[in-house]
Amino acid sequence: MKYRKLGTNNDMVSVLGYGCMRLPVIDGNIGNIDEKLAIEQIRYGIDKGINYIDTAYPYHMGHSETVVGKALKNGYREKVFLADKLPTWLIKSNEDMYNYLDKQLEKLDTEYIDFYLIHTLDKMKWKRVLKNNLFEFIENSKAKGKIKQIGFSFHDDYELFEEIVDAYDWDFCQIQLNYMDEDYQAGLKGLAYAKNKDLDVIVMEPLKGGTLANNVPKDIDDIWKSVNSKRSAAGWALQYLWNYDGISTVLSGMNSYEQIDDNIKEACKSGIDSLSKKERETIEKVKEIYKSRILVNCTGCKYCMPCPHGVDIPGCFSSYNNANIYNNFDYYNNHYLIFMSDSEKAGRCIKCGVCEELCPQHLPIMDLLEKVRNKFGK
Repeated sequence: MKYRKLGTNNDMVSVLGYGCMRLPVIDGNIGNIDEKLAIEQIRYGIDKGINYIDTAYPYHMGHSETVVGKALKNGYREKVFLADKLPTWLIKSNEDMYNYLDKQLEKLDTEYIDFYLIHTLDKMKWKRVLKNNLFEFIENSKAKGKIKQIGFSFHDDYELFEEIVDAYDWDFCQIQLNYMDEDYQAGLKGLAYAKNKDLDVIVMEPLKGGTLANNVPKDIDDIWKSVNSKRSAAGWALQYLWNYDGISTVLSGMNSYEQIDDNIKEACKSGIDSLSKKERETIEKVKEIYKSRILVNCTGCKYCMPCPHGVDIPGCFSSYNNANIYNNFDYYNNHYLIFMSDSEKAGRCIKCGVCEELCPQHLPIMDLLEKVRNKFGK
């Protein structure tokens, strides 16, 4: 295993972090973790050199923290850095922050959390935690020894990322990044901004929810294998990230021994600026093939928004595109059904035509939304 510095305490963490959001479950029930297997797999990863374990309050319907706490018994807690996150969407008062932290410490059965994140920050959640004296909570919790280092995980536009970075003396931060999402949310621009501020970065969603590793189209798989027959599609995505300076660890939601072994094998071969010119060109080639599968040339400019009837037009097109690009209908259909409200779905469109008058790409939005409606939600 290889290690890099994370945070102002200069802790050396494994470049591969164990994300505990996708632990093995029983009968496909996300809330019913296969505890015995999950604990064995987490410990297996730790024994192989992984020392950064990441969980959060909502993972596995609230059960991930409890299972992680059990996995870290018998001396394993002392071998790792433990990360957990404040559930910002549930915060209604300053007292709530302290209460949730204490609940998490109890579920984890530990006296402190090494890396604590203000979870899933966007404009609304950022305003919410500021309103409830976030920084006072941080300082007091650090002073009491319940938190060793503080950071945040980010899910919004780049401009807000800069604002949050500059608002406090953070120890680290966490962003979503992969070779298909270089300009999404904080993106590579955010990585560079954090590095300029000497702020270490953790990367989440390196495989874009698994879509860059599962159901890989044959033409893309052939390209990967033509350059390195022993490297998996997941390995390529991970190496892309480890090649960057400023990324301390990359989180992977592993739930099989095969995944753990493959990720660890790649981690041991990783290094900053270690990819050859041919390897970098191969990643670019794969990106272009994926992009060629875009069905709707929506740029996400949002000139069409807000829709008078509440439809999230760019969001609908994003799910529609991604299902085709990554050959993964089930994943993006579920995302569409679960994470978009009924008022935001394509079926809410009444074909008033306001959006088409505003679209700089001159897209036939009404007809395209009907295609989205026919594709999803069945």
